[in-house]
Amino acid sequence: MQKPFIWDRYSDQPYPIKDKVYKKKMRKKHIFDYIPLILTNLIIFPLSIVLMKFFKGKKIDKENFYGMGVDLDKGDIQIKLIEELGVKHILMRMPLWEMDRIDEYVDFAKKFKNQTTLLNILQDREHIEDIELLQKNIKSVFEKFSPIVTEYQIGNAINRTKWGFFSMGEYLKWYQTIQSIRDENHPTLKLIGSSVIDFEYHYTIRTLFNGFPIKYDKFSSLLYVDRRGSPSNTQMGIFDTKNKIDMIYSLVKLSQKTSNEIYITEVNWPLSGTAPYAPTSELECVSEEDYAKFMLEYLETAKKSDKIQRVYWHQLIATGYGLVDDRDNTIRKTPAFYEFKKASSIA
Repeated sequence: MQKPFIWDRYSDQPYPIKDKVYKKKMRKKHIFDYIPLILTNLIIFPLSIVLMKFFKGKKIDKENFYGMGVDLDKGDIQIKLIEELGVKHILMRMPLWEMDRIDEYVDFAKKFKNQTTLLNILQDREHIEDIELLQKNIKSVFEKFSPIVTEYQIGNAINRTKWGFFSMGEYLKWYQTIQSIRDENHPTLKLIGSSVIDFEYHYTIRTLFNGFPIKYDKFSSLLYVDRRGSPSNTQMGIFDTKNKIDMIYSLVKLSQKTSNEIYITEVNWPLSGTAPYAPTSELECVSEEDYAKFMLEYLETAKKSDKIQRVYWHQLIATGYGLVDDRDNTIRKTPAFYEFKKASSIA
């Protein structure tokens, strides 16, 4: 990543942008994108709430419900741990700013011989602004990974400026460029979007109702809940995890830009006492015991809804929020690791 975007290797995400002048300039540049965002929300938001309890889910394949995030830099120990968990599906990130390491990423994906891989293509500002560079590197990603990977999540946390996008219109244009390359060169590959993080429905609506010639083969959401507590806690009065899922499902049913299949591709709780690895402040952190309890509640709610095809937990090894703590070069499985293993084995 190039400045002002800086990667935080502790929490596996970009640092917030500290250059306020640059941030203000870029937001001003994209200010007109708020017009379609507001207009679509005025219509779609109330409609989706009215209809969300009328749309019924369909029977999902519970044996393929559980997924797990892995990371190249966390090492080959993950292969054994994934096998122990009994997980059949993994999510792996491919940062476009690390194209010089693409062969390492391909080799790592090949090591998971009993799992299918969802490749999350991570954006950076350079690949958003330089279309020719994007086209060149996306062609390379598809060519190198397509023998072993059929599903690609296009972008990540697109509603956070620290990840590179300053409007949803900018993301939609970026997705369209990648979709065009897929259509021309690898038409059987599946593209997944729009990867909005948290329950920021207004951004989700903008990416589902627009004039761009795009289509998500499956829809992805980084659906976090109240990080201070249980998945049954609410936002905006009524939106606990169940109602958030109902709302998102209502939106995909109403939209012509996506199939009705939904992946939750990132969720976790931050762990207390793990700074600087925790992705939030200590105020939002929970104990390992509460983490395990909340995780099970979340997974059960999503599974029972019959509206979520798969949940990819984020992630296997991560001191501040994962199932395994690898500080001091040791592997310590948290209580959540064993609970996840138990849940996936009786799916």
